[in-house]
Amino acid sequence: MDRSAALVRLLAGDQAEDRAVLAGEPAYVALRERDRARREAVMALLADGWPDDAEALYAAAWVLNHGDLTGEAALGSRLAARAAELGRPGARWLAAAALDRSLMYSGLPQKYGTNIVPDGVGWRLWDVDPATTDAERIANDVPPLAEMQARAAAITTPQPDMAGAPESLRRAMRRWGTLPPA
Repeated sequence: MDRSAALVRLLAGDQAEDRAVLAGEPAYVALRERDRARREAVMALLADGWPDDAEALYAAAWVLNHGDLTGEAALGSRLAARAAELGRPGARWLAAAALDRSLMYSGLPQKYGTNIVPDGVGWRLWDVDPATTDAERIANDVPPLAEMQARAAAITTPQPDMAGAPESLRRAMRRWGTLPPA
């Protein structure tokens, strides 16, 4: 089987998922299991090196961006950055978003401000490095910070059950003063 085609098919499966399910629900648990299986397949396909075409690199990056681990997201960022170098539209944004996700999973501020999270009360941007400028965001196809903050404020989706929230999110919620009582 052609490795590049296999990576593109894995992305197609990822993109066909309904991601509007709330954390903790059985549908969410099943989604995360399918995400895990796709990430494992991507890692197996990359074991002998990266493909040399932008579409396959982009596909692998997207699948890894739906991971749970800092290393997966960081690798996704590097793959997307390479896809951007090769001219893949949308890859600069994906590289920025995956980098932000890797920083978020490490409990650090995002560089660009692409990740919106539930905070137990509403939705907000994960903390953002104040040194990053809107010019840097725009150069990486990320909207200005004020636009991303407005997007977060406009979300009306109910809060998921925070009992199973990752520890990095629970620590942030304590810092933000939004952690619901146990």
